Amino acid sequence: SVIGKHDGTGGAVTVGTVTAQLLYEIDAPGYLGPDVTTRFDTIRLTQAGSDRVRIDSVRGEPPPPTLKVATNELGGYRSEINVALTGLDVDAKAALVHDAFWRACPHDPGDYAKVTERVVRTDKTDPRTNEEAVAVWRLIVFDHDEERLGRTLSDAMNELALATIPGMFSAGSAARPRAFGVYRPATVPAEAVPQYVTFLDGERTVVDPVPVVAAPVSPVPSPAPAAGGRDWGPTVPSPLGRVVGARSGDKGGNANLGVFARSADAFQWLDGFLTTERLRELLPEAAPLRVDRHRLANIWSLNFVVHGLLGDGVAASDRQDPQAKSLGEWLRARVVAVPEIFLGS
Repeated sequence: SVIGKHDGTGGAVTVGTVTAQLLYEIDAPGYLGPDVTTRFDTIRLTQAGSDRVRIDSVRGEPPPPTLKVATNELGGYRSEINVALTGLDVDAKAALVHDAFWRACPHDPGDYAKVTERVVRTDKTDPRTNEEAVAVWRLIVFDHDEERLGRTLSDAMNELALATIPGMFSAGSAARPRAFGVYRPATVPAEAVPQYVTFLDGERTVVDPVPVVAAPVSPVPSPAPAAGGRDWGPTVPSPLGRVVGARSGDKGGNANLGVFARSADAFQWLDGFLTTERLRELLPEAAPLRVDRHRLANIWSLNFVVHGLLGDGVAASDRQDPQAKSLGEWLRARVVAVPEIFLGS
């Protein structure tokens, strides 16, 4: 098949943009669908003209005997408080705000279902604007009892405003409690879900499910990792994103992170460089978590699944980016030793 677009519509269809979309939230290379399991590690891409990319050599396998069901349940309520920490002594100011807030609050942190607290260092040295001088003390409180949030927390916050750190102001607090959901993925037997076809004349018919063939999944040929360590010559410190692209997103409570090179040689280097352990070093928030690494060598790509990074899913996450949309750009911003031969190419 060929992916393309109409002329004059903006954007671009290239091997790079198609690769980025193929890697978006795919999990493992065997992509499960109701009709077929698509082996993304067999895909080959070639530029077939302006805004045209050919996809071929794609291999399919029988679909799984189950279908995915997305369920959501009420997880409770959450409130958020953000306090600006401006100028010097950010750590000391954060400690003072922490102590003063919990002294003013009638409940202790351990009384709530979950409390997360962090200091977001958005401040800069010798700031040229007021905003560059501001870091944020962020408190997120979760509980099943709505009454223990809201006014209880906002009253404690108001007490801070009267006797606390210099220059204090609210940095976008949402003390009013709001309900949040918890995502629970599950599966059901495929034959339990009827499939319908509706014709143009309104006639509707039920389609019998295709019998699932319980054939073993055979190995997929894939370019093997290079044996030994190739000498790539001198290296220089550079953001990883100068030589690779990335696309990331969420799969429930897991984060999916695809990384792709722009040439066969660059992928050979990336394949040897970006191991699971290296990813944990570059993204310390993933260090204690299970990380799966998948090779999609035909499209010069690696796909990582970071289990549990997003907790119970987007609605229940306490992360600034609960859908992991920016995870790939964070990785690309990390400075590593990059072979000079790939820079500027």
